[in-house]
Amino acid sequence: MKLLHLADLHLGKRISGFSMQEDQEHILKCILAIADDEKPDALLIAGDIYDKLTPPAEAVQLLDRFLNELTARRIETFLIAGNHDSAERIAFGGRIMDRSGIHFSAVYDGRPQRFTLSDAHGEADVYLLPYLRAAEVRRFFPDAVITDTAGAVRTAIAALPLDRSRRSIILSHQFVMGGVTCDSERNAVGGTDSVPPEVYADFDYAALGHLHGPQQIGSPAVRYSGSPLKYSFSEAAQKKSVTVCELGEKGTAPEIRCIPLTPLRDMRILTGDFETVMQDASEDYLHIRLTDTSRIPDAIKKLRTKYPQVMSIEYIAETERTPHQIAEKTVESVREDPLTMFTGFFRDMNGREMSDSQADTMRELINEIWAEEGKA
Repeated sequence: MKLLHLADLHLGKRISGFSMQEDQEHILKCILAIADDEKPDALLIAGDIYDKLTPPAEAVQLLDRFLNELTARRIETFLIAGNHDSAERIAFGGRIMDRSGIHFSAVYDGRPQRFTLSDAHGEADVYLLPYLRAAEVRRFFPDAVITDTAGAVRTAIAALPLDRSRRSIILSHQFVMGGVTCDSERNAVGGTDSVPPEVYADFDYAALGHLHGPQQIGSPAVRYSGSPLKYSFSEAAQKKSVTVCELGEKGTAPEIRCIPLTPLRDMRILTGDFETVMQDASEDYLHIRLTDTSRIPDAIKKLRTKYPQVMSIEYIAETERTPHQIAEKTVESVREDPLTMFTGFFRDMNGREMSDSQADTMRELINEIWAEEGKA
């Protein structure tokens, strides 16, 4: 049984003011081309379908087009809600969609959500487990002791009608201990949001979502596919891919392959002095680390004449200041009035000064806040 495993599409995402819509449309077409070549028995999408609980219309339309293409190819598709998704929006129309071979996770209610696939080796059960928090599970199992996410996921899995003589697959969107994280993922402080990989031990394949780097957690059967696109510069070195999982007969380890994905634009970190950097050009999304010891007037504006997708810049000499220098700068900032502080912050982040209208807006907001606190 051949499965294509995806996760963390984050449709509708914007980064530093740049819409990723065109890039996402391109990468979904690449995934469809892979599906045409591989002819899978099923496609698994393990959560964070959208980037926000209320996705923009163009993101919903993009998913609609993608699912229509999968339906036309008669590819059975399973999707679960991640922590960025609204479980209710993902579940809407699910029973109607089931008839077309598109299966969305329901809002969690303590009852198992199971589907069945079959191939030459027999049947395989597919379980959909959306992103879970302790409070969401506790209400359906009042007698269980559930103090954290690990307890919630254990309880939810224990309630599944697993037949250990049959192959079983689970889609789950959680942070599993041992996973390598990056800036894009959200994780609870203190590890209360983490789940041990052992909770998936009874499954022939656990298709995970949440971490953006493709990786297995211990066994090849417990795997993150990673996101199909880079969504932060901490992912710049990652190689994005689609995971292909081939399940043989019960009791055999899955065969895992990764098919590389080529983005419309890469996301890279570029380092050098301003004059050297300006001698080249690129359409990629860039974070530029300037080695110049003094600031360049209108740097980001000038850089965008060669690199229109520059998302951010930094001056290495400033970020490598000593703790004593940072403390001195902090003391100086505290003495400044809020508008001056924000003006400096805006200049540092955007490489230009605020306009008069922007400064007026900030001044009005500061005055309103101070009035509420009795400082005006």
